[in-house]
Amino acid sequence: MSHAAAQKTLKEKYADVYAYTNKVLALIAKEEITKEEAEWVTKETVDNFRDHVNPGFLAYRKTVTKEGQFAAVEWKDAGPNSFMDVNGKEYIDCLGGFGIYNVGHRNPKVLQAVINQMNRQPLHSQDLLDPLRAMLAKILADITPGNLKYSYFANSGTETVEAAIKLAKMHTGRTTFIATTRAFHGKSLGSLSATSKAVFRKPFLPLIPGFRHVHFGDIDMMRKTFETCALVGEDVAAVILEPIQGEGGVNLPPDGYLKQVRELCDQFGALLIFDEVQTGMGRTGKMFCCEHYDVVPDIMCLAKAFGGGVMPAGAVIATEEVFKSFFPNPFVQTTTFGGNPLACAAAIATFNVLIEENLPARAEELGEYMLKGLREAAAAHPDKVMEVRGKGLLIGVEFHSDEIGYEVSKGLFDNGVLVAGTLINAKTIRIEPPLTITYEQADRVISTFKKVLPQVNV
Repeated sequence: MSHAAAQKTLKEKYADVYAYTNKVLALIAKEEITKEEAEWVTKETVDNFRDHVNPGFLAYRKTVTKEGQFAAVEWKDAGPNSFMDVNGKEYIDCLGGFGIYNVGHRNPKVLQAVINQMNRQPLHSQDLLDPLRAMLAKILADITPGNLKYSYFANSGTETVEAAIKLAKMHTGRTTFIATTRAFHGKSLGSLSATSKAVFRKPFLPLIPGFRHVHFGDIDMMRKTFETCALVGEDVAAVILEPIQGEGGVNLPPDGYLKQVRELCDQFGALLIFDEVQTGMGRTGKMFCCEHYDVVPDIMCLAKAFGGGVMPAGAVIATEEVFKSFFPNPFVQTTTFGGNPLACAAAIATFNVLIEENLPARAEELGEYMLKGLREAAAAHPDKVMEVRGKGLLIGVEFHSDEIGYEVSKGLFDNGVLVAGTLINAKTIRIEPPLTITYEQADRVISTFKKVLPQVNV
């Protein structure tokens, strides 16, 4: 805080904040803003990220110039599969908020459900029974595979993983968990214990004890870990897996792997937790990714697209046998905003849209189309691209280095296509557009990729 700001009276501070909030609220209320207003928004955004959010973001984002005076500042949605920056440039969204926008940006049915509920009652009293939570829990019991039956609702993916870990501990009475290398399960302390990436883990060690990591796809290593844990009296409570690893680089499991993991869990009395935060809700061509592999978990985690790209929302669904650990005291795992009426309305509408528009099947169809086109474009540049892989509209493009991946992702961005690929983590970039992406937009993504590749010299 500057010396001048420190000298202000409380009345003056309030007056300044009141004036600033009025200015921002007026901008929010506008359908269109002027060039001068856009310049003010850009400057305020860059300055405030530097001074009050985290200056690291300015170095990290591909959207900021080297001088740091200009950045692409997101302003509004421009259609179901695109958004616009504050200066009016439109981008095809192939990042999708890391998988949030499965039913598209501002899906009208999801948006209307939330508006209708907001007009009725935005949040609940916390004491009476809230109807939409009960109805959404029934929908999940009906639509998920196997005999998953009871649900706990949260606000984000990491919260669902935390709840799944606690549920597994309570049910089994055990404290050992097996996770995998290249896994990402969140960044709160419990979920971070399952996450494998060293750069996220090291600053916060020691984490929750009892987590063992094995190589993803290596069933022999997992079997030996189970056996070792049993021999030393540290029996495994649960294995936690993403059916397809998202953050780790869109890594698909080897044939038969997930079934073998299920068999190991059954053999050793452990639970199987599937983290479908990124792979669920139709993303991979089935409503839930585990359906591709005909494997049913004991606990499933959902988030990201669960709120329809409108509300933050997450869920943990478990079998009755497992979930009944929470029956005697339902307050052993709660969160103030989890399962709130707005989030539940959004999730209910999201399932309605996914089914009505047959979006899981569309993800499979468009995914095959985009994979074919991207692979054909990459084939001419084996010195740059190692592999294009994926399932449905969860696609990974792996390069020979972070530097190549960053330049490609920046080139795509400059040409109006946003993908996941940043300065410090771009060896594999993710392409995961809304499941509503059109063939015309898919063609533009492919042609832009084809255009950018020969321009990259790293």
